[in-house]
Amino acid sequence: MLRKTLLVGGALVAVAGCGAHARQPGSADGLRHTTVRVASGDCGRGWDRPEGGRQVFDLDNTSGVAAEVYLTDARTGAVYGEVEGLGPGTRRPLRVTLGDGTYAFRCLPDDADAVTGPTVRITGSRVKSGPAALPVTQQELIPPTLAYQKWIGARTAELAQKTDVLKAAVDRGDLAAARAAWLPAHLVYERMGAAYGTFGDADEAINGRTEGFHRVERGLWHGESASTLRGPADALADAVHALRRDWPGERMDPADVGLRAHEILENAVQFELTGRTDAGSRTNLATVRANLDGTRALLGFLRPLLVKRDAGLAELDAWMDRAQHTLDGVGTKPLDQLTRAQREKVDADLGGLVERLADVAALTDVRRTA
Repeated sequence: MLRKTLLVGGALVAVAGCGAHARQPGSADGLRHTTVRVASGDCGRGWDRPEGGRQVFDLDNTSGVAAEVYLTDARTGAVYGEVEGLGPGTRRPLRVTLGDGTYAFRCLPDDADAVTGPTVRITGSRVKSGPAALPVTQQELIPPTLAYQKWIGARTAELAQKTDVLKAAVDRGDLAAARAAWLPAHLVYERMGAAYGTFGDADEAINGRTEGFHRVERGLWHGESASTLRGPADALADAVHALRRDWPGERMDPADVGLRAHEILENAVQFELTGRTDAGSRTNLATVRANLDGTRALLGFLRPLLVKRDAGLAELDAWMDRAQHTLDGVGTKPLDQLTRAQREKVDADLGGLVERLADVAALTDVRRTA
């Protein structure tokens, strides 16, 4: 397993890896290297001459089990850097910038209690420490998750109402009215992206590539008759009403919520801005705009946690506004009608926003504390 590196406020937060032995990092990078041992009875040993500045800790797992390792603020518990999945007999680098303060390594071996190493004090440093974030607990994520679930419940009611309008138009054979009703109903669903995993099979039935909204879309924009479309429209409405009926009994996993805040627009860039999901309506930009609305709604529920942890929250807000301004500027025209400059602007602003939303996923990742 290799987990990609995530950046929080420009600082390295997570590096993960296990398996083959890594080579001993050299000092060709010009940075100070300190070998630190990772083991239940030897956590943090080796950091005997602390100095401030940009530096590398070569974490050496001398135990027989894999472990997670955090470099923490000894006073507050905030995490400056993290290595996950450090295999036995394996060495990995952790790059950080440290200023004056007290620090301690925290080692969390698999199937064993966490161990905090000795406290180390740095004084006389000429630099400021890189960003640190307080770990998020499962309990802290429960209130925003419950609030978001309630918000989704209201959306299921709106979705059912708009889908019924679509179904009624198909039933009476008014395909022009059905085409007009399709997008408003579909966009309601596209604003609910963080809950798709909890929907289970209902997500495929409602918004699969060949089912639900996209099946009706293909028929409406490719000349199918109303009699042919009644079956797919009925199936879509049935799936939507079943979701509305069942949702109060569902429970979202709080540990997934922050990750979904990143995935909504990551998927939009991958599937909508490439036109891969278009079945004829050519409404991908409208879908991306709805995805942005859904992301903003979810971030609103997570904000109380983020304001204490994300030094780049103001920048994230600015990128959200920037992406919205760009999308509103191009409107809902088909992708192939964008000018080259418009397309480049949309791609750049959505891509930049997705990069910054990765910080939210990292900061809200539930970490072991014991």
